[in-house]
Amino acid sequence: MRTPPGPVPVAAGTAELLADADRDGSWVLMVDGTPQSHVDLEDPTHLEFEYVRRMGHVLDLAAPAGAALDVVHLGGGALTLPRYVATTRPGSRQRVVEIDQPLTDLVREYLPLPRNARVRVRAGDARAALATLHPASADVVVTDVFAGARTPAHLTTLEFARDVARVLRPGGVYAANVADGPPLRFARGQVATLRQVFAHVCLLAEPGTMRGRRFGNLVAVASDADLPLAGLTRACARDPMPSRVVDGEDLVRFAGKALPVTDAEAQPSPEPPAGVFAR
Repeated sequence: MRTPPGPVPVAAGTAELLADADRDGSWVLMVDGTPQSHVDLEDPTHLEFEYVRRMGHVLDLAAPAGAALDVVHLGGGALTLPRYVATTRPGSRQRVVEIDQPLTDLVREYLPLPRNARVRVRAGDARAALATLHPASADVVVTDVFAGARTPAHLTTLEFARDVARVLRPGGVYAANVADGPPLRFARGQVATLRQVFAHVCLLAEPGTMRGRRFGNLVAVASDADLPLAGLTRACARDPMPSRVVDGEDLVRFAGKALPVTDAEAQPSPEPPAGVFAR
């Protein structure tokens, strides 16, 4: 690959691709000083960020190993998970929605996708693009969208979750990055919202984050079919930073009195504390 340029203007601010000093062939996409994505060009199956690894577990267990999937990614970044799926599930059809076209252009020019990857990237708002997709057209929908360091409010609501459910096939799986910190009000609201729409919901989270001790990324997983809880539990326990799978009555207790979030009252995810994502 060609050497990436220095900082370049994108719609979200300023983006830069930095070599990962700890891993040859790996790059970190920084947007306004915040690490947004990590890509290993030599091994696309390597998922450096912990929450992305947990999303990888969801994708691994969404169908038998190696089977092709139809995946919708809301939020593109450096296309880390589309690369992962293209490598682990050859023949998968993937649609990516990324609002920041200059960012996508930078990534595609300097961090090329694996050969034969069937990945189509579309510029646009994630929710607006989701509304144009056919019913029952995806096996998995993944949401990892940030405006600055916050998830936009319109991607956190009951109405949005219902549209995700519309696009999923029977038995399909939804996975969402939920960034929150003490006292986890936002995460509790997201659980309440998903439980209103889907029959089965769980959270994947590092214990300290789950207990409200620190700001972090929780992964919400939802489906109309039983979730692969045993497989997720084993995979999360094996990670370098092990995480918990919270479901059933534990998840009900976690949500507490939180109510589903509607479009009329939605707020973006909390602003992370200064320096929380510093490398």
